[in-house]
Amino acid sequence: MTSREASEQRPSPALPHPAAPVATFVVSAVSLYLGAAIAVELFEHVEPGGVAWLRSLFAALILLVIARPWRQSWTRADLGWAAAFGTVLVAMNASFYAAAEILPLGTAVAIEFLGPVAFAALTTRTTRNWAAVALAGAGVVLLAGVQVDGSARGVVFALIAAVLWAGYIGLGHRVAGRTTGLSGLAVAIAAGTLVSSPVLAPMATDVTDDPRWLAAAVAVGILSSAIPYALDQWVLRRISADRFAVLLAILPATATLIGLISLGQVPSGPEVVGIAFVTLGVALRETAASGARPAPMPPSP
Repeated sequence: MTSREASEQRPSPALPHPAAPVATFVVSAVSLYLGAAIAVELFEHVEPGGVAWLRSLFAALILLVIARPWRQSWTRADLGWAAAFGTVLVAMNASFYAAAEILPLGTAVAIEFLGPVAFAALTTRTTRNWAAVALAGAGVVLLAGVQVDGSARGVVFALIAAVLWAGYIGLGHRVAGRTTGLSGLAVAIAAGTLVSSPVLAPMATDVTDDPRWLAAAVAVGILSSAIPYALDQWVLRRISADRFAVLLAILPATATLIGLISLGQVPSGPEVVGIAFVTLGVALRETAASGARPAPMPPSP
């Protein structure tokens, strides 16, 4: 049997179930918010910028060990895109933590979500997709319970986080298409940690005062960065960037459900309506995307 005949008889790899990206993203969201709960506790001992830096540091160390990116060849362009992605990622986390320290959490979340929702709106081309974005965006606003009563500095930090979140989606999609496995993510977070060190590392020195705080910082790195960002990369390889942006609307709904189950926080009427809107928006976008192939990845040089 010739090699060509053998390759023709070899079964092609099975494609993931259409619901797999959504299910994976929900797992990512649960991990993200478990880590966020630990980060909130750390705010009492370490500055938000320091928590963001520690989160990236430990995530980078873990991913570098797992991915071993030095085993693959890298072009200057690959390294450049990964560094840009990682820098935006760390800055996004630091900006959001800074906003959440000043503004009510719901307000900070609502403002930050302007980024991914706007990204989805700008990259969609059909009426159905615009309707999906509108539903998801309305659900996010209802879930957040927007009340702009914080200081101007907090609003500015939240707006910066929103812009950076949109950049995270676009750059993450590009990095996922240029690298294999978790290599791009590992290099990106490591680069972002190094670039941000002069500003954020001094804010993290208090973590050495108590080993429990250090252990909590490691847990934040694993739950809030290593696991969810790795799963994001898997999802980004299988769906288009605008579809991923709409899936991000699942995050506040997931947070509300986790609060109900683990903290006994019963959602209000507007929050229930918000969850319904988010679900309908995602379902509408999923229905529209089910018959289409994901957008092609940017070509490698």
